[in-house]
Amino acid sequence: MRRVVSEHNTESQPEHSGSIFGLIWRWRALLGAGVIVMATIFAGRVVWEQQREGVVRNTDSLLTADRIEVIGVPPWITTDLKWQALRNASLDMPLPLDAPDLERQLARAFDMHPWVSRVERVETSHPAAAVVRVICREPVAMVRVEGGLLAVDQETILLPSDDFTAESAAKYPVVDGVSTSPRGPVGSPWGDPAVGEAVSLITTLAPEADTFGLIECRCVPKEGTAGNWWELVGSDKLVVLFGSAPGKAGSGEPSAAQKIVRLGKLVARHARGESVDDTDLTKTR
Repeated sequence: MRRVVSEHNTESQPEHSGSIFGLIWRWRALLGAGVIVMATIFAGRVVWEQQREGVVRNTDSLLTADRIEVIGVPPWITTDLKWQALRNASLDMPLPLDAPDLERQLARAFDMHPWVSRVERVETSHPAAAVVRVICREPVAMVRVEGGLLAVDQETILLPSDDFTAESAAKYPVVDGVSTSPRGPVGSPWGDPAVGEAVSLITTLAPEADTFGLIECRCVPKEGTAGNWWELVGSDKLVVLFGSAPGKAGSGEPSAAQKIVRLGKLVARHARGESVDDTDLTKTR
């Protein structure tokens, strides 16, 4: 029986392992990963170029503490007023420059600080920066209390103690004989009329106080009636009975202006080495 053999070549197709197509086929997974990586890098580059300007713009529009300048802080304030004001106000830094109430927030933060009498102006600018102009309180006296001295200004506002050393506190006259403690926290009035009288007397005497060398303003009982009299103690232990504080003089007592004139003459005589015996300014002459 005759067998028919097909003319179709039954031999397997030649392999293409040595051709470029074979290499591509064998390394197709690795090449695909490389293409994905390159595409990701390219896409990221495009996104960054699109967002870069916005990021820079946002940085310039965010106000940080180091870009806030405070003008008007006097040398007797030794602590960092700016840092304390921002911390105590709990401002969430950085602050967006386009916030509609940014100036108000900054003004309120500094106005709350016990050293600040008032905030004059707040100015903001771009790139993000701010200038805060303040008027600060000035100490005029130290009130002696149990355990030490507390500073007050001319409105009897209690001032922060952290800014005073023993040496700097000694530059101010001491109010002695006051039995009360401050009724409120730092930054609020003392709350005792006697402290107000002492401060009024010290500020009224300011031109003569340096010549007199005023170191102490001492509260003493007023003879025969209610109220306070005040003794002035000079640096060389000269003690003068001034009497009632300005505006508090009773019947028959010389006015504050008359007593200040007499005080000036006493101080001049004492400075020349002359004997000073009549140091009671409450008596009429």
